[in-house]
Amino acid sequence: MSDRVIALETILDLDRLTDMSQERPVLIYKHSTACPICARTYRLYHDLAESDTSNPAPFFAELFVIENREVSDDIETRFSVRHQTPQLLLLKAGEAVWDSSHFDITEDAIAIALDATSTD
Repeated sequence: MSDRVIALETILDLDRLTDMSQERPVLIYKHSTACPICARTYRLYHDLAESDTSNPAPFFAELFVIENREVSDDIETRFSVRHQTPQLLLLKAGEAVWDSSHFDITEDAIAIALDATSTD
């Protein structure tokens, strides 16, 4: 998979990504190895990270929710976004400005969300 995707494993990692969202958009993909829908969206997310040519490019991060439940819970609390998997959040200026889940995670939906943040 893409080596442009940062592993999100600790609360400190989440703090750093939140800070990084002050500079550039941050996408956080929440993945569950127990969810069959996640397999499709995982590939889509990694393919997008690998092929992204936007300037500035967003930071891409992924969280394995079963292995890192504390971080997943913190995301839900910190950004007031109900937990789901698969789930994708877009952070800008320290806030979740967009999220999507399940079959709504598409390349077009992500592109529209990123375009919206570039005009803010």
